[in-house]
Amino acid sequence: MHVLHIDLGREMRGGQFQILMLMRGLREAGYTQELLVRSAAPLSHLARDSGFAVASARPQAVLASSGVADVVHAHDAHSHSLAALFSRSTFVVSRRVAFPVGRGFPSRWKYGRARRYLAVSKFVAGQLERAGVDRAKIDVVYDGVTTLPSRIDSARPRTNVVALESKDPLKCRDLITKAAGIAGLPVVFSSDLTRDLQSATVFLYVTKSEGFGSAALLAMSLGVPVVASRVGGLPEIVQHEASGLLVSNDPEEIAAAVLRLRSDTNLALALARNGRARVEREFSDSRMVESTMESYRRALSA
Repeated sequence: MHVLHIDLGREMRGGQFQILMLMRGLREAGYTQELLVRSAAPLSHLARDSGFAVASARPQAVLASSGVADVVHAHDAHSHSLAALFSRSTFVVSRRVAFPVGRGFPSRWKYGRARRYLAVSKFVAGQLERAGVDRAKIDVVYDGVTTLPSRIDSARPRTNVVALESKDPLKCRDLITKAAGIAGLPVVFSSDLTRDLQSATVFLYVTKSEGFGSAALLAMSLGVPVVASRVGGLPEIVQHEASGLLVSNDPEEIAAAVLRLRSDTNLALALARNGRARVEREFSDSRMVESTMESYRRALSA
């Protein structure tokens, strides 16, 4: 099967890392692929370095490349628009964001064109249904994580409270800072979670809106207890009191949860082990790739 991927993201965020992981998995399964992106996007360089065919995401390129593809996979809203206008083959759309879908005529037209939708969570699937997308056309395809060595039983000191570095105002940096002040603990705002989670005692994921939360998955895969906002798709990852702690976006409640994990080592260890096991069981990279391939098969058989 030949798949044309389209992504118009400007940064290397969770969605772009998932695309790269997906493309590597599809290559192992024998798929041929091409990626259309913004020429200056980080994903462009990383995909080329991984040996993939990459070109600039222009209408002419979509017209030409989609003509030889079995499936076109649009990975964000702008790519969805390009595919709706110019794809000459069956196309599917990944929906990762928690924002409601527009209900105007242009949006209804665009959302009526795709053969299938790959929602990153049940929460996002619900948003699509509320916008009028047929439930039979929606597949929930959770993000995947490549399992790295766990630090649960490591002798390396784990002292830091780590949060995600982000320019997104929805990621609540001010709220995190306020909660840290109440707890009397500094926070490491990380732009390299794989590195910084190695020394983390808690991963703090506070947000106003979240389609899923792949950063929380990464922390759980490394055996780091997670404190996360009870919003969007995050409760589908973090099971309260079982694989992490869920909180409202209240600084006092956030601070109390962090201090609880810092003081109750048995609880922290249990959440770390349960979280790691849950990722291995339900959110592996191989499971994400297989679920995506199944969506392609459904799109082509419809």
